[in-house]
Amino acid sequence: MDPLTSLVTALAAGAAAALKPTVEQAVKDGYAALKGLIQRKYPQVPVDLIEPQPVSETRRAVVKEDLAKTAAATDAELLTQAKALLDALQHQAPETIVAIGVDLQAIKAASLTIDDIIATGTGVKVTQAEVSGDVTIRGVRAGGPGGAPPNA
Repeated sequence: MDPLTSLVTALAAGAAAALKPTVEQAVKDGYAALKGLIQRKYPQVPVDLIEPQPVSETRRAVVKEDLAKTAAATDAELLTQAKALLDALQHQAPETIVAIGVDLQAIKAASLTIDDIIATGTGVKVTQAEVSGDVTIRGVRAGGPGGAPPNA
């Protein structure tokens, strides 16, 4: 995943998780730290845009576009904070990352395997991909009724 996609995914997943009353405080703190860091370093980026609808591809695209106009993609402190949040989400609220789904853009790979995705929004979206070997996508269930994850 490219750095900007990682940042936006962390923001969206963090925003979605922070809305849940049962999510661990570490996830809420990680999201607040990432959001605050972006707001301090890159105040022109509207990170608050994601909070009302974290699964909205349109909102995430606007934030990603604005981040692309900054040095965020090479900002080691910011990328470390995003990774820490994604790690916390993976361990403490993995269903939140699943709700965001998989969105890959401009990838080059020898092989691509996407295994078992359950998402409330887009399950898997791949654009501008160059894959020279096997491509396997399995078990994708997306867009359940009322925005709920579909049954596994």
